[in-house]
Amino acid sequence: MSAIGWYLEAQGIATVSISLIREHSVALKAPRALWVPFILGRPLGAPSNLEFQRKVLIDALGLLQENQWPVIKDFSEEAPEDEIGFYSETLVCPVSFPTKNLEGSSQTRLLNEIVQLQAWYSLAVQVKGRSTTGITGCTPEELGTFVASWLTDQEIKSIKDLDYPPAATLKLATDELKAFYYESKSMQPGKHSVHSIQDWFWFDTTAGEVFLAIKEKISHFEDTSFKGLSTTSLVPRVVQQKVAEQK
Repeated sequence: MSAIGWYLEAQGIATVSISLIREHSVALKAPRALWVPFILGRPLGAPSNLEFQRKVLIDALGLLQENQWPVIKDFSEEAPEDEIGFYSETLVCPVSFPTKNLEGSSQTRLLNEIVQLQAWYSLAVQVKGRSTTGITGCTPEELGTFVASWLTDQEIKSIKDLDYPPAATLKLATDELKAFYYESKSMQPGKHSVHSIQDWFWFDTTAGEVFLAIKEKISHFEDTSFKGLSTTSLVPRVVQQKVAEQK
């Protein structure tokens, strides 16, 4: 979007973008960008909160008054919490709640965790009638095997028929596996918010543990195509800050 912004500006069309990853906007020198501290996929904060979304848009459009660019502004507010999930007094738990297993290899523990979440994921698809997974064409178990292989000396370089570079394939696989976890968790009884599910994924699951370990490993790769993944593309900045605070 930053590159498109420069092209449009050259044609005399003023632009402004909403940035979810500040480092990308800075590196690409977006003409005008408003960085928002929200989770990926929510550039306007909480869905259906029209008043808050309007506030974000007004702040972003205010940057059109800036004639000297590139310029980036930080949005100062956190998005309001919103409860997500499926509630029913007649809901029967399809399985026991998965607990983080500390025994066995990363791959074994990850695959076991995925199996425990399968019933919740099936319920999510049934209730919502859709899923954000399926782009890779892989099952959650196949994604787990692929992702966990990156912590071994002989990682799997590709999955299915995807003809992408290793970094792009890893990005697709981790995004889809995380979506599987998020959708599964949203169906478990109780009050959930995007932030509570995010904390659960990164700090209470083997998947979060594996993702953090992969980020640490690829940060030492000389291949520059992994730079985005090793900064904030794989592990959100807010999660990295919490990890640093816990050390």
